[in-house]
Amino acid sequence: MPRRHIHVTDAAEAPLSAALRRLRMRLDVHGEFPATARAEAESAAHHPRLPTAGAAHAPDTTHAPAATPHIPAASRAPEIPHAAETADATDLPFFTIDPPGSMDLDQAMFLCRRPGGGFRVHYAIADVAAFVTPGGALDAEAHHRVRTLYFPDERVPLHPQVLSEDAASLLPDQDRPAVLWQLDLDAYGALQATSVRRALVRSRARLDYAGVQRALDSGRAEEPLALLRTIGLFREELEVARGGISLNVPEQEIIEHNGGYTLEYRAPLPAEGWNAQISLLTGMAAAELMLASGTGILRTLPTAPDGAVARLRRTAHALGIDWPPHTSYAALIRTLNPRGAAHAAFLQECTTLLRGAGYTVFDGTPPAPADALHAAVAAPYAHTTAPLRRLVDRYTGELCLAASAGTEPPQWVRGALPGLPAEMAAGDRLAGQVERECVDLVEAALMRDRVGELFDAYVIDVQEKNPGHGTVHIDNPAVVGRLEADPAGPPLPLGHRLRVRLAAADPGYAPVRFIPA
Repeated sequence: MPRRHIHVTDAAEAPLSAALRRLRMRLDVHGEFPATARAEAESAAHHPRLPTAGAAHAPDTTHAPAATPHIPAASRAPEIPHAAETADATDLPFFTIDPPGSMDLDQAMFLCRRPGGGFRVHYAIADVAAFVTPGGALDAEAHHRVRTLYFPDERVPLHPQVLSEDAASLLPDQDRPAVLWQLDLDAYGALQATSVRRALVRSRARLDYAGVQRALDSGRAEEPLALLRTIGLFREELEVARGGISLNVPEQEIIEHNGGYTLEYRAPLPAEGWNAQISLLTGMAAAELMLASGTGILRTLPTAPDGAVARLRRTAHALGIDWPPHTSYAALIRTLNPRGAAHAAFLQECTTLLRGAGYTVFDGTPPAPADALHAAVAAPYAHTTAPLRRLVDRYTGELCLAASAGTEPPQWVRGALPGLPAEMAAGDRLAGQVERECVDLVEAALMRDRVGELFDAYVIDVQEKNPGHGTVHIDNPAVVGRLEADPAGPPLPLGHRLRVRLAAADPGYAPVRFIPA
């Protein structure tokens, strides 16, 4: 999903909307699906396939509780006997947590305590393979699109809305096919056992982050939801212990202010981080399953080069963030408050360390430990929890089903593996370009009527080969832009406050650019 979120409300003015339309045309990004793909999606929505390959277990739901109208009731974990076909897990009171208004719901969870101690995570992932026929027109279009693309004013989905926002989405009060993970944890949140099976599930509640946070803070949350905080905190402690890093990157929001519009940062809620820990847990469990089976596809990230960390140190200095020489990057991140403007700007810059991420395929011989590592997770990791929005997750789910059942992966999965890294890399590049250009457009739209005005800025980066050019951060509004000084003049003062003048800002034609005042 996008690393730098931008939320646009009714503040989106006509020049920005027009510029975003031009951007989609230039990038050849279209929301409309080919007629053949639409027809397949419509048919599959009414007649999903319910494959049994990899269905290793079926739940005994006699101990599962009835759900409350809003938040599922507490329960001890039911024991899971073996079975040979798709399980019926509709009695488990799953719930989803997503931004308000979301319809493409990939994940639903039910959290409970294990008999004898510890926790059990039931995590249902939308079973896209039940709707997409390998080799069909819909499958081909998904391989062309690779992932959902997010624009400030709309999103361009990986699958037609009849699937992504209806038949395949884990919407409440609907029976849905899912890839159902059972993750058994000890009393401190460490993973003890994993199983994966196909199942029919039924979500009981569609929750949003703000409502979840209020319920947790007030103490009104029933145990399945209260355990999100308990397990999330344990998983965060384990992340610290292994040296992992979770970036709480703020969302940029356009808001109305004094008759106009401005751009500010919205800090993520703690509940968003705890929810992300469940997804990370599943991705790590998926990697373990595939490595043990000898066939899989991992999401990998090399350790950031010294130069990249050195650049971030300069940025921290520029923003007045104390980064002692003996403090690691991972330790520093955990001291930051994304609600502060300087810390929010720094966290945005930290996403540059995610560059170099890729996918590693193996079939027969697992990669060496160093080649299987995701440096930010500090463990092997796989994308597997967002198949409605990311192509590779459909394949990872099938590989994990086979690994859990001790069977061979389907041939259509194995045959597609070699080409997936290149396909995903192309999709990631396009998503990155969309993200960067959308930020430029939003900032230019908000600043277009302020060309010529003076601002107080921090110089957060200076080009080594051209020290008269660099990057500045404006606190209010929350804008980062290029600064171009006279090449014959003195170098830009890295880490110092500087008075600057807005020289250009025109959405779609000129990104935000400053000159020294």
